[in-house]
Amino acid sequence: MTATAQLHLGDALTILPTLSPASVDAIITDPPYNSGGRTSSERMRQSSRTKYVSSDAQHDLAGFDGDNRDQRSYTFWLTLVLAEGLRVVKPGGACAVFTDWRQLPSTTDALQAAGWRWQGVLAWHKPITRPQMGRRFDQSCEFIVWGSAGSLDRTEIVRLPGLLTGSQPRNSNRFHITQKPLEVMRSLVRITPETGTVLDPFAGSGTTGVAALTEGRNFVGIEMSAHYHEVANQRLEEARDHTSSALSPVLTP
Repeated sequence: MTATAQLHLGDALTILPTLSPASVDAIITDPPYNSGGRTSSERMRQSSRTKYVSSDAQHDLAGFDGDNRDQRSYTFWLTLVLAEGLRVVKPGGACAVFTDWRQLPSTTDALQAAGWRWQGVLAWHKPITRPQMGRRFDQSCEFIVWGSAGSLDRTEIVRLPGLLTGSQPRNSNRFHITQKPLEVMRSLVRITPETGTVLDPFAGSGTTGVAALTEGRNFVGIEMSAHYHEVANQRLEEARDHTSSALSPVLTP
């Protein structure tokens, strides 16, 4: 059976309620961190490009909306998203959410408040990071908070890494300012069965979907930016061509 992909254009909290209950095997997603800056006012005032792109960056990738919540509203908002996601995931399915060190406590709170069973935290090690000013440790890790929809199936033993390593794509391989490495996402989608379906409510440039198709999984994505929806759709088309997967028609409002 060939893998399939669907990409919805719209806000996650608008699209998620339209998806069928217990229709996917896992949520694997990289939501806007709503982080960065030294103070809450800076986090709320800065653009996504200012937060996440170095001043000497040699690209003009588009920014994105939804990254200016304060910490309390971020926790509440993410709880709503993950609670609706729990309805869509099959019993025993998984949820993996990227975060940084600032929002790690908020993300673990949101996961549990949404009804997921917290299973742990993975570390994503980035060999190439921004240099730090002064006598400071490098911020060379981000994190993936993961949980399950109830108890996990323990009848099958599959070894998955707890430490993921990969640098953010560069040059022509970079399509989004916070894009995750394909090899990292390929490791994460293996939490689903080989014929399973991965849902990403914040699809961005479609890396989760490309990883899912590459690993033979089905994909459902949601992206609110029309620009990045188009970028993701093109990448999914290319992944289909490389993997001989069948890409179903793209859903638009």
